[in-house]
Amino acid sequence: MKPQIAGLAAETFRKIESRTARIGIIGMGYVGLPLALLFSEERFPVTGFDIDAFKVKTLNEGGSYIVRIPGTEIQSAQKHGFHATSEYSKISEMDAVIICVPTPLNEYHEPDLSYITSTVEAVAPHVHAGQIIILESTTYPGTTEEVVIPLLEKGNPFGLKVARSEDSQGIYVAFSPEREDPGNDTVARRDIPKVVGGVGPVASQLAAAFYGSIFNRTVPVSSPAAAEMTKLLENIYRCVNIALVNELKQLCHRMGIDIFEVIDAAKTKPFGYQAFYPGPGLGGHCIPIDPFYLAWKAKQFDFRTRFIELAGEVNVNMPYYVIEQTAEALNSQRKALNGSKILVLGLSYKKDIDDLRESPSLTIIELLRSRGAVVFYNDPYFPRVGHGRHYDLNMTNTPLDNLGQFDCVMIVTDHSDYDYQRIVRESQLVVDTRNATKGIESAKIVRC
Repeated sequence: MKPQIAGLAAETFRKIESRTARIGIIGMGYVGLPLALLFSEERFPVTGFDIDAFKVKTLNEGGSYIVRIPGTEIQSAQKHGFHATSEYSKISEMDAVIICVPTPLNEYHEPDLSYITSTVEAVAPHVHAGQIIILESTTYPGTTEEVVIPLLEKGNPFGLKVARSEDSQGIYVAFSPEREDPGNDTVARRDIPKVVGGVGPVASQLAAAFYGSIFNRTVPVSSPAAAEMTKLLENIYRCVNIALVNELKQLCHRMGIDIFEVIDAAKTKPFGYQAFYPGPGLGGHCIPIDPFYLAWKAKQFDFRTRFIELAGEVNVNMPYYVIEQTAEALNSQRKALNGSKILVLGLSYKKDIDDLRESPSLTIIELLRSRGAVVFYNDPYFPRVGHGRHYDLNMTNTPLDNLGQFDCVMIVTDHSDYDYQRIVRESQLVVDTRNATKGIESAKIVRC
């Protein structure tokens, strides 16, 4: 039975139906900006919040800093009221606030919730009764109720509490995991079902109504913790299966078997099998991180997620495997890794996107440098790479006009723009970590 919505919640619900609800989205990155554009397409007045002055200025000038989002989409959204700001005081004007900030790992591979906590602390003084606060950031089960709610209740000056029952008034809180897949053009964002878990039945219904206005299907679950665990299950499922094929790739290499041929054959089975592919390591914000989030939380319940932790370890070690294979390939040409000139092709964590988050390319470059290699890179999406949370490269893009000068060209991200026939033809040695040279026969190629 649906809860009876009354009072301020009923007014918020009416605003959703009339498309007059004011929506604030915090974090104008790979998750928050596409979400803002979806709401703008439905004529909602949307305000994008970000502490990055460059992003705020770019958006307000009708530009975009994400390759797959053209400036014309920003300009179209502006016609429906979209604008960006860094002023958290404007949270008080919003009917819904959606938090889409990063949740990385710290140096000890433990959850770093500093972006969430600092954001909620900045939001709390400006919340008002009837407003719904939705967290989308990937995190461990319990974050919404154990971290977000206490900060909201402590930080607002009005003594507001989170409404948990049908007859209570206050702030409404929910969790809804993001399901962005950068570079995926086969599934429209609206067709990706949206999981929602509210603190109480009214919050759940409000969250479902908000997302139901832009997604074709919403999937309510019983609590924020269930929604948080849903996100972790989705990504850990991928992590574990990728770890499996990464381990099998190493075994197949020793046995002289082509793992990609094996996968292609296995996926012809019409049931009980889904193809996953090996690579030089995991990247992106979620899949490399989620196993560690759950493993950390599980320890609070005296539970060891050994299977999941092992998968994480296999994937973390893949860049080291790539370095070993590269050193061996150079050695076969009577060259040492130390002092060799190596060109790394592709910096982003997957093909055809401009996203460096947790990219294995960054780790590989740092490992190559630590072994004495002279490293260069080429990536059509990054003219320069400086300093980031987990890297300090200070490198500029190297053009592909003299491949013969390098002792080794290493394919780490298989962008579609690359002419692999030409790369093999003009290079001394090609180390292919992505099977990008499939179908090309040459003694120069080492696939690992």
